[in-house]
Amino acid sequence: MEDGGRAHTAIVGWACTTLCLVSYAAAFSQGASLSACSDMMPRHLRVQLHSSNNYITVHTNMSFFFPGDKVPVTVRSTRDYMGFMLQARKVSNNEIAGTFIFLPPGSKLLTCFEDGDTVTHSDKSLKRNLSFVWKAPDQPIGDIKFFISIVQSYFVYWAKIESAVVAQGGQN
Repeated sequence: MEDGGRAHTAIVGWACTTLCLVSYAAAFSQGASLSACSDMMPRHLRVQLHSSNNYITVHTNMSFFFPGDKVPVTVRSTRDYMGFMLQARKVSNNEIAGTFIFLPPGSKLLTCFEDGDTVTHSDKSLKRNLSFVWKAPDQPIGDIKFFISIVQSYFVYWAKIESAVVAQGGQN
């Protein structure tokens, strides 16, 4: 009877652990957590940050913008990935700036500091090339860069891949 009790306890323990891990993983399948807003790091269990990135780029075809402009942003990858978080940040102080006004399917807006200042995935379908439109604030903010964090799988990600600087036009 003692062996049967241990087996039962082991099975119940395994089932509880599995259920907890599955529910924790599902929590991020519909987008990044607000806790990732400041550093853009996924909050997964035992994730592995990869430093080299040879297959993901974030860019725009504009080298400068003016207040209120709409800036197209493209994320290209040679590999599929499941999750992402995209932001525009001021070069001067790293603050999140502007809002996203066009999103591809499988994405949604996230409010980190202002409505629509961040975009994340809305499901865990595989993604590869995505296009967005970012709207600059109506007041001058200075130069910006776009940053994206990519989650290839639950355990592998790249954080804060950056675009080239997009200069604010008309500055002295």
